This record gives sequence, structure tokens and C-alpha cells, in this order.
Amino acid sequence: MSLPVTNVVLVHGGFADGSGWQGVYDLLTADGFKVSIVQHATFSLAGDVAATRRVLDAQNGPSVLVGHSYGGAVVTEAGTHDAVAAVVYIAAFAPDQGESVSTLIADPPPDAPVPPILPPVDGFLLLDRERFATSFAGDLPANQAAFMADSQLPWGVEALAGTVSVPAWRTRPSWYLVAADDRMIPPPAQRAMAERATATTVESPGSHAVYVSQPAAVADLIKKAAESAGLVDKP
Repeated sequence: MSLPVTNVVLVHGGFADGSGWQGVYDLLTADGFKVSIVQHATFSLAGDVAATRRVLDAQNGPSVLVGHSYGGAVVTEAGTHDAVAAVVYIAAFAPDQGESVSTLIADPPPDAPVPPILPPVDGFLLLDRERFATSFAGDLPANQAAFMADSQLPWGVEALAGTVSVPAWRTRPSWYLVAADDRMIPPPAQRAMAERATATTVESPGSHAVYVSQPAAVADLIKKAAESAGLVDKP
């Protein structure tokens, strides 16, 4: 029988932590959803998937699993968990079997913006602070973008190299929000990944930090995914 989907699990991407989800969290909880935010370390894909699965284990029913940016790779691998009713990608990577973030970014289009990623130090990456706002958060107030730049979570090179075994979008309904003004993951690449995943796709104005700058658009897509998933009979 079908079950209502009222649980949402949010997974952050690289260079950021879960606090950026607060606007989306506030909107969803106001509508009665139980929202959990995964605070994973971005050290390795396997470790981040394990952290996500622990949160999914604690859910009291079917859940919508949401990933931003690198978090898309995490939810692609973790989304085969029995609790997951749908997977939502927010300006996110959606790898196929055997792919990683590293393989997806290996051959960018010639005219694509180049993210200002600094050379790795001790196996971790950061974005150039002075170029963070332009590349990651161009539609946020300057003080908020500066705070995000100064509170970056170092992104482990090992996490970028982690490959997906069984992509959740092959067995779960998937949804995708394309950030039309993204300068980290080019919008054409987002559209291509969404199409490959046969995701229900919407577009919103917004930078790579669209989940921060456009929380209503992000929350609306998650609610639609939850509503749709609740109409599907579960085994």
C-alpha cells in the first residue's frame, strides 16, 4: 500500500556544511515535514554514504533524500536504502555506475567557467576565498558569501574520486533542480545529468548556492517529490 512521505533527509555538498539548508528546513518543517540534515565530513564518498545511511536508518518511514552538488554523488550511492522513496538533486552531480565527481568534471566544455579550486593541501581542497562569491554564491549578500568563504569545509580529494556502485536514480523516482546561473557545475552539464537520470526537472535562477538563495524553489521541488512518491505503492 502507498504511504505518505513526510520525512526529508538533506545532504550538503563540498566546501559547505549542513547549516546552509536552514531556509529549506524552515519552509519544510512549517509544512509538517520531519527534516534531518546529514553533517558528513566530505573526507570520502564511502564515509559520507555511511553517515547518510545512519540518518536514513533513524527515519520512521519513507523519506525523500536530497543532495546538493557533491551531495548528489552521496545520495546516488546511499539512495538505494530501503527508506528512500525518491531522490532529489539540487544543482548536483548525478553519477552513473562506475563514475565519480572526478570523472564527471574531467572534460569540461571549453567555454565553461573554471571553479577557483586551490591546489590540494594534505589531500584536501578549498576554494579561493577572494573568488568564492563569484563562483559559488553570486546571488547572496556580500557578507553572507564572505561568511561561507571563511567557513569552508575542506573537501577531501578522496571524496571526489569515490565511484558509485548502484545509482539510486535507476530504481527510485528522481527530481532535479537546475541552477540557471551556476558557475561551479555548468547548467548544460546539470541538464544532461538530469536527462540521463530521467529526472523530473525544473530550473530556477540562482548560483551554485541556490539552496541558500532560493529556498522556496528548492522546498517546493522537494514537496512535489514527496507528494508524488506518496502516490506510488511501496513493496
